Amino acid sequence: MLTPRGLKGKQYRVTGNTYPRLGRPPKKSRKVVATLAGLLALALVALGGVQLYDIFTGRNKNASAQACATPSGKALAAPTPGAAPGAPAAGAPAAGQGDPNAVPQPTAVTVNIYNATTKAGLAGRTAEEFKKRGFVIGKVGNAPAELDKKVPGTAQVIAGPTGAGAGTLVGSQIAGAAVTADARTDASVDFVIGDSYNALLDETQAAAALALATKPSPTPAATGSC
Repeated sequence: MLTPRGLKGKQYRVTGNTYPRLGRPPKKSRKVVATLAGLLALALVALGGVQLYDIFTGRNKNASAQACATPSGKALAAPTPGAAPGAPAAGAPAAGQGDPNAVPQPTAVTVNIYNATTKAGLAGRTAEEFKKRGFVIGKVGNAPAELDKKVPGTAQVIAGPTGAGAGTLVGSQIAGAAVTADARTDASVDFVIGDSYNALLDETQAAAALALATKPSPTPAATGSC
């Protein structure tokens, strides 16, 4: 180390084993990153607060109610307890609206009672039971040759394209009935008594069977559950 002239070197001698270290000046990029991180944290906190507010104020309940609504905007109606047996379930389309699958009232259905068994008088007694339930009785007698002694089940219910809903109504009056279609143009229904027939369902059982037959299929929700 060179010492200027006229100065003594001892006055400027560095002693000790610790030397000051100079750090690098902070870069602007670090400050920018720290600022952005702080803003992101504040945004997440604010978003969480909004969601908690929606939960406690019940706003999500309205969204769930809209998701569970039917396409028409109305809730599905359940069968009305204590309804008359054979009457359409609540919410089912009325027969007068031109829908052949709509379930009519029993007083609007003509039922032909045929006996395909060897038991005499069974058609007449069954016709009386249908009449008590409000049905209009058409033909009563033995089954035609193509069905006579050829119905092994409880009954066979036959209806045309315009009487599909009436066929559903008549079929709900007996357990295990086979409902088939033919080409008739009117809305009448044939009730053909089979070998396993004992009696019609009671009025409560018939109403429950009709409600089950006309129950609409559930539509899966896009998100969430109802």
